[in-house]
Amino acid sequence: MPALSSLVGFHAVIARLKRHADTVDHIYLAQERGDVRMRDLETMAAREGIVVHKVDRARLDRITKGDTRHQGVIAFVFPAPEPKDIAEILQNATGVPLVLILDGITDPHNFGACVRSADAFGAHAVIIPKDKSAPMNDVASKAASGALESIPILAVTNLVRAIEELKEAGVWIYGAVDDAPQELQQIPAAQFRGPMAWAMGAEGAGLRRLTQDRCDVLVRIPMAGSVESLNVSVATGVCLYATHAARKLGANAAAQ
Repeated sequence: MPALSSLVGFHAVIARLKRHADTVDHIYLAQERGDVRMRDLETMAAREGIVVHKVDRARLDRITKGDTRHQGVIAFVFPAPEPKDIAEILQNATGVPLVLILDGITDPHNFGACVRSADAFGAHAVIIPKDKSAPMNDVASKAASGALESIPILAVTNLVRAIEELKEAGVWIYGAVDDAPQELQQIPAAQFRGPMAWAMGAEGAGLRRLTQDRCDVLVRIPMAGSVESLNVSVATGVCLYATHAARKLGANAAAQ
């Protein structure tokens, strides 16, 4: 049987209950908290037949090794099923596919923040390499604010091959690089309304050359201040928001 791991905090636990309640074994809640938010979570768990233990906060602190940001909530879970391949991601996408590709993001905080933006702006999945990628640990989970539990993440052996599979399925690949010939706002909004993926590279190194070579379009985010580039998680949010805004504008225009 797979080993249990812990999820901490309301966002992560509620997201797992909504998406994969069958993987939640039991939950610890701080007995000192009796607010509405805690009662709602307890009711949700009860609906799914999940055992809830009321324990003192000190016990939760010990479980999280002194990290008190657990908010009084810890769930013990089995691994959640993730998509098997690119075909499954595209088949399960509701609407026009939008995918985030993270190429060598090894910092768990940045990784979690990127996944959070992917969830916030309507991406259907995140694709990462099995090697040279951040661990999906408590730091990543906290930064993702529940998004690690709500958006499919596919770890692939060969990222370049995964990109080729996306392209064969009609998905356009957009890469964000500092020295790209086009700026983000120069891309016609209509281009963002088709099946597409954003490829984002690690800070410092950026997108690997092999990844860049497979992109259909390379763009840069224009900078108005003194800094030369953005944190990768911020850049991811900017690119995904631009896509989300273009698609929403198109949908509103079509509805009129």
